[in-house]
Amino acid sequence: MNDLYIILTGILVAVSCSILGTFLVLRKMAMVGDAISHAVLPGIVLSFFITGSRDSIWMLVGAGLMGIFTTLIIEWLHKKTKLQEDASIGVTFTFLFALGVLLISYFAENIDLDQECVLYGEIAYVPLNTLLIGGVEIPKAIVMLAVVLILITAIIFFFFKEWVLTTFDAPYAASIGMSTVFWNYLLMSMVSFTTVASFESVGAILVVAFLVVPAAAAYLVTESLRNTLFLAIIFGILSSVIGYYSASALDVSISGAMAAAAGCIFIICFIIQLITKRITSSPSIIDPKESVG
Repeated sequence: MNDLYIILTGILVAVSCSILGTFLVLRKMAMVGDAISHAVLPGIVLSFFITGSRDSIWMLVGAGLMGIFTTLIIEWLHKKTKLQEDASIGVTFTFLFALGVLLISYFAENIDLDQECVLYGEIAYVPLNTLLIGGVEIPKAIVMLAVVLILITAIIFFFFKEWVLTTFDAPYAASIGMSTVFWNYLLMSMVSFTTVASFESVGAILVVAFLVVPAAAAYLVTESLRNTLFLAIIFGILSSVIGYYSASALDVSISGAMAAAAGCIFIICFIIQLITKRITSSPSIIDPKESVG
């Protein structure tokens, strides 16, 4: 049963991140998502230090605010300086992530957090921290991740038209009264909340991998948004399952194996794309006799 809980935890993180990652990749904001998943750490640490609990709703609030703050800093640096957007992202997320690590180190005696927990997570220990629901003990991480996934799915499903328009034709969306800024910040907030819900169990590294790699792999082999979403989710689930059993067989980090599995799936999709392009672009061979006739 513990194996099932660990795999389910990875799947819940993978599905949430794959859904959000699809829109990040299509909006060319994948690195912004990467930055936010690292930069929310100071918000998490400060919220934990103030409330003294990792279960507090204030951790979600702190991470959400830090995610929005990160986006604002990136935009401000890009507009007010000569820095390109990728450089602005690099400066912002490295500084804020380093600040979070320093805060953890400084308050190490007062808070129940450490750098390894933040980076690599503790997915193997997920079954040990449970809640009693309907007479059944369910891991707390699974409950939180399931709630986050339900909220993300609902927001994407009920406002799918808005997401499509602001992703593919932002000028038209703005011309008919849609606030593209609002939807951008909502996406960033959802990335922040997902990071907070995931960091303790799987760590920041796997969150970044699942935010970018499954969606990027799906983007290589299909052009439809619905198909991209579907394939990204499937690739995320496969990464979790394959990664877990690979880690068990090789006795290595579970989160690392899941991220590596996602990378292997991307490589396979890249090869498929190359083969498909080669086939479709190769000139057809015409029989000289037929052409003469």
